[in-house]
Amino acid sequence: MMNKKTNLTTSIAKLFVVTILSSASMLGLADLAIASDNVPAAAQKIPLVFKGATLHTVSGQNIVNGSMLVDKGRIVALGSQINVPTNAQVIDVSGKHIYPGMIAANTVMGLAEVQSVRATLDYAEAGAINPNARALVAVNPDSELITTARANGVLATLSVPNSPAGLINGTSALIQLDGWTWEEMAVQAEVGLHITLPVLRFNPELFPAPLDTRLDEIRKASTQRLKMLEDAFDAALAYRDARAQNDGTQIDVRWEAMLPALAGKRPVFFHAQDVNQIRFALNFAERYQLKLVIVGGVDAPLLADVLKQRQVPVIVTGIHKLPMRRGADYDAYFTVAAKLAQAGVPFCIARSGTDDDVPNERNLPYEAAVAATFGLDPNEALRAITLYPAQILGVADRLGSLEAGKLANFFVSNGDPLETSTKVEQIYIQGRAVDSSTKQSRLTEKYQQKYLQKSGASQMKN
Repeated sequence: MMNKKTNLTTSIAKLFVVTILSSASMLGLADLAIASDNVPAAAQKIPLVFKGATLHTVSGQNIVNGSMLVDKGRIVALGSQINVPTNAQVIDVSGKHIYPGMIAANTVMGLAEVQSVRATLDYAEAGAINPNARALVAVNPDSELITTARANGVLATLSVPNSPAGLINGTSALIQLDGWTWEEMAVQAEVGLHITLPVLRFNPELFPAPLDTRLDEIRKASTQRLKMLEDAFDAALAYRDARAQNDGTQIDVRWEAMLPALAGKRPVFFHAQDVNQIRFALNFAERYQLKLVIVGGVDAPLLADVLKQRQVPVIVTGIHKLPMRRGADYDAYFTVAAKLAQAGVPFCIARSGTDDDVPNERNLPYEAAVAATFGLDPNEALRAITLYPAQILGVADRLGSLEAGKLANFFVSNGDPLETSTKVEQIYIQGRAVDSSTKQSRLTEKYQQKYLQKSGASQMKN
């Protein structure tokens, strides 16, 4: 009897395992065990000289038919004439264009892979108050989406903890898109604290009777979340004072993570779109003496004078969007960057930063192109995805432009990257030649061979 029970239990267990594996295969989980085929590049070994290209420095004038010397992962010199070391490898890029790598300043890159598979999404923690959450340690260096983004010249991203139900979501990390581990990919391990504000725009027309009770619920919930935010910062301040007075105070990892922001050493990114949210962020930052950055900012031009006066940067997100309000102009999002530039507000351009958006980070230059079409100077549009995000994120000494001393993170193209017809032909990260192929390009090559073989076999038969 015991043997029969054991056999039955074993059979059920086997059936359970088979069912799980079958379900995993159907969901695509089996494929998740396979890392990206791209092999991270080895460290630069000899000096490289790129000769004959137009160097788009971004921070200064373009250098036509210029040369650039790269050694030990950094740009050493660039100009019309430079001294070429005897042991340098000269790479002829005549007629091509060299640009600094683009920076996507609002993403969940490395934190999300397949939207429909929850196991691949690691950008959100449970609960509303998670200042101690660190995006960097959750980055997946084997993500296929990394190769897709960098193939179009996006070579660094700000990976942001982004919980839809969160309030204080944690600390973002700036990563470069090549490396074996998240430690190797880190440019800035901890950039800033991210806060998602609740809805503060209550339009009664959207909640006519009998739905008006729902509007009251939203108002009450938003008020509670704002109070929760204030309580968290007050608790962090009390913790800071207690630690200053007594070294033996018990460590609280949540409030400990907020201390650099409270000291003004690390920016606080408020994700805010409408004018009420931005106004709240401005008042809150002034009250707690925070180094403020607005993320979103479709209504930022309405408060441009205050933003300029206080030099609060705006990361404009999601230019490819429909208007937020029924009566707004169709180009409401398209013109935000141009209006901020005209008003003298520091800004950069990014994408929406959601899990369903991360496969399309390669389209970052086309967001800037739309802004250029709707009033933004084309040179400013290029800076808005290279130098300006580097300045806002505090890494302009390493990224964002072609200058001596900066990291050699750049790409070679056959034209303007804001044009969809332009092709990125070579990619370098810290002077390393990086594989520019993607899963999509490999599939293209595969099925090109299929039809070449089929057509060849057909001709042999004839």
